[in-house]
Amino acid sequence: MNTRARPAVATAAPHLPANAIELKGLRKIYRRSHGQPPVEALKGIDLAVPCGSFFGLLGPNGAGKSTLINILAGLVVKSGGSAAVCGVDIDRHPRRARRAIGVVPQELNLDAFFTPRETLEFQAGLYGVPPRERRTDELLEAVGLGDKADAYARSLSGGMRRRLLVAKALVHDPPVVILDEPTAGVDVELRRSLWEYMKRLNARGRTIVLTTHYLEEAERLCDRIAIIDRGTVVACDEKSRLMRRLDEKELIVSVTPAPGELPGELRRAGVERDAEGRLRIRYRPSRTRVIDLLDAVRAAGFTVVDLVTREPDLEELFLRLTGRGTETGR
Repeated sequence: MNTRARPAVATAAPHLPANAIELKGLRKIYRRSHGQPPVEALKGIDLAVPCGSFFGLLGPNGAGKSTLINILAGLVVKSGGSAAVCGVDIDRHPRRARRAIGVVPQELNLDAFFTPRETLEFQAGLYGVPPRERRTDELLEAVGLGDKADAYARSLSGGMRRRLLVAKALVHDPPVVILDEPTAGVDVELRRSLWEYMKRLNARGRTIVLTTHYLEEAERLCDRIAIIDRGTVVACDEKSRLMRRLDEKELIVSVTPAPGELPGELRRAGVERDAEGRLRIRYRPSRTRVIDLLDAVRAAGFTVVDLVTREPDLEELFLRLTGRGTETGR
């Protein structure tokens, strides 16, 4: 999705409220037949997505993420609570709320017999965008489909269809863009170009909400992250604060002479020898200083040759909070 030397997409509307998305006590209960008990997909969720943020919405399969997104998009009727997009309540003003949001879905749901130009023109018409205000060619150029504007969608590759979905979500110039696992199954080049484009949109003021099962993407891109599990929010904060919750680090120290049986004082301090003959030390930064650990190593008769520290990553936090795998889903 090469966007160099191409027209810029218009920035989000000014004077937005503090939160792009605000949920209070949001609930969704799915009724089932044949006497089966109902399924409570969302259990009174409170969540605020600040305007202008790059927000990660993470959770295991069945956590409730897609239900939440579909409620905001007007595809699922909530069972209770309230939801607002850019200060617009989705029940009181459903059309205004939908105009404030653009969703890039997981599924490649395109009409095979429409061209990209026809797809965007039709979508713009659904949102009531007057012909003179439509940016069809601009958007197609921005997502690298200018030369495919009049090709049938069925002739596009999977990556090109994914780009078209991005353009389709932007036809009505929404201040909030939701990406529901947009890079699932796409190649590395497309993934990189998609994120570069989204970062540019975010820099111009748009709020980006991302769900992904590539946790390294969320860790690299998002400034704020919420983790939901079994229909409840188990964590929501700035990414840096969430990572500090773990309060764990690992120090790997290369020493001479090569360690054999470790002295008792080092073993009691949690020092282990790894397969490469280095000292591996797990510690809590809030309780232990690195200098004290190194002093203990030197006091045991070792000379420090090199050292490396390893921080916990988002995947570790995710597993700690959910106790489940890293795949995300509905």
